Amino acid sequence: MAVMEATKETFHDLVGSGLVLVDVWADSCRPCMALAPHMASIASAHPELTVVKLDASKARRLCMSLRVQGLPTILLYSGGQEVARITNPSLDADRVDAWLASALETLPTKEV
Repeated sequence: MAVMEATKETFHDLVGSGLVLVDVWADSCRPCMALAPHMASIASAHPELTVVKLDASKARRLCMSLRVQGLPTILLYSGGQEVARITNPSLDADRVDAWLASALETLPTKEV
């Protein structure tokens, strides 16, 4: 599945059902830009996930309401509820993969 772009208007609809991985990013964030191709590979490798990118610079109020305090931030939603999050300025593909595997393991089996 392709990576979808979220806006402040579409965000809640996109995360409202199923398993959704949200990449909160900005052009000014080098680690965010370095992770962008990996988000596409996650979308391909995990068909059970909807992968969504949210540009923090275009959705500041939404990011504040989500309590995003640094970039990159990756959120995992299940059925419209946030179930896991990782934020780290030195986040790389290996850390994202390890975090995602751990987060998916903790979900009830019917959701994965």
